[in-house]
Formats: sequence, C-alpha cells, structure tokens
Amino acid sequence: MNRLKRILLVEDSELDIEMTLRALAGHRLANEVAVARDGVEALDYLLRRGAHAGRAEGHPVVILLDNKMPRMSGLELLAILSADDELRHIPVVMLTSSREEGDLVKSYALGANAYVVKPVEFQAFVAAVQELCLFWGLLNTPPPGSVRSL
Repeated sequence: MNRLKRILLVEDSELDIEMTLRALAGHRLANEVAVARDGVEALDYLLRRGAHAGRAEGHPVVILLDNKMPRMSGLELLAILSADDELRHIPVVMLTSSREEGDLVKSYALGANAYVVKPVEFQAFVAAVQELCLFWGLLNTPPPGSVRSL
C-alpha cells in the first residue's frame, strides 16, 4: 500500500488554512501538511533555508498554491519553481479564488498541473480539497526520481 506523503499548502488566509487542514485530517489524506503563508516562506521551505533549514529532506508530493498573497504571489513562486531544475518536477495545483482568465492562462504557462477555483460553500471546499489530495497524494505516480518525498 502507498505510504501517505507530505503536502505543502501555500495560503495566506487563516480560514482557508483551517478548512484545508480539517478536510485532510478528517480523511487522513496526508501524514504532514506543511503550511507557508506566502511565496517567500514556501521557497524557504522548499530550499530548506531560514526557519526551515532543519526540516527533513525530500519534497512534498504536491504543492497547493494560492495566488493572491503578500510578499510573493503564487504566480511569482510558480515562475521560480518552473525555472529550477529540481523544483520544477513537484506538481503544483493552483487553489485560488481567482476566476480571472489571465491568472488561469499564466498559471498553466508557468507549469501549473491544475487550476482549481476555491468553492465558496464549505462542504464543496472540503470535497474539492479531499479529491485533490487523494489524487496527488495517493493515486498519482510521479516519474521515477522526479520527486523525492517522504
């Protein structure tokens, strides 16, 4: 049986963080969910620097990435990830409230693997997060050697 793997949630909304964590915990869809509150913190996490210098090696099995955040947006982080030889192989799901066509087009152009508009209704939000994490965390098989996750 597949071992559950780590997920990186990059989100600045405390409410959305809490709902996402509750959705995952309620169905045991992740061993660990690391939370970064903006793109800068997410990059520090992925590169194991600053406050995250001592974290365990390996990358998350998927990054759930909001777009509109302070300091560094999701699209800015996505551009950095796609330009990095090691980090570009981590699947990225844009999980955002933005319905702007420009954000959608730019996300895919920068290498996003999926674009999901956050449902407003709580149960729909929980179901969407659970389905995303079930697929990326358990069902999807990345190419050999592309993502070293725990």
